[in-house]
Amino acid sequence: MMAISGVLIILLVFVGVIVIVALWAIGMYNRLVTLRNRVDNMWAQIDVQLKRRYDLIPNLVETVKGYAKHEKETFENVTKARAACMSATTPAQTAQAEGMLAGALKSLFAVAEAYPELKANQNFLQLQGELSSTENQISGTRGTYNETVREFNTSLQLFPANLIAGMFGFAPKDFFKVDSAEERQAPKVQF
Repeated sequence: MMAISGVLIILLVFVGVIVIVALWAIGMYNRLVTLRNRVDNMWAQIDVQLKRRYDLIPNLVETVKGYAKHEKETFENVTKARAACMSATTPAQTAQAEGMLAGALKSLFAVAEAYPELKANQNFLQLQGELSSTENQISGTRGTYNETVREFNTSLQLFPANLIAGMFGFAPKDFFKVDSAEERQAPKVQF
């Protein structure tokens, strides 16, 4: 009788340990899924703001075109940069394309500087304000995205969560970073 109860206790302890480990693994898996979904959601938020900016740019170009018909190359560069941004699929590609767009927009605003009547145009001023607001939203969302990526990537690397991450194929996410100091600056939209 004593031998049976000792075996039963060992069996119950063993089953208890297995249940605890299984519950821990389920909890860790669910945490990683939650973090991954947060990263994906934050990227979607950046995408929404970038789309808003890309939608504003053609209107801005058309407004400036009406005043500066001989600046064809500047307009083409803005259009090409916008297209590159819209076709980017990863944070790294997007960051590179955003740098090109920032430079093209700086050129566009430099052209606008030469036309005082354009700077007073109500449509141009409204577009300028919307673009400035969008730039601020993009900046804030990028910061939140990168913080979320940091939290996710850290969780993937910490022991013992890295065991669960490896078993279920969780991979680190890329930060949204811009390579050069010039590209890090939002285009100036003040005149």
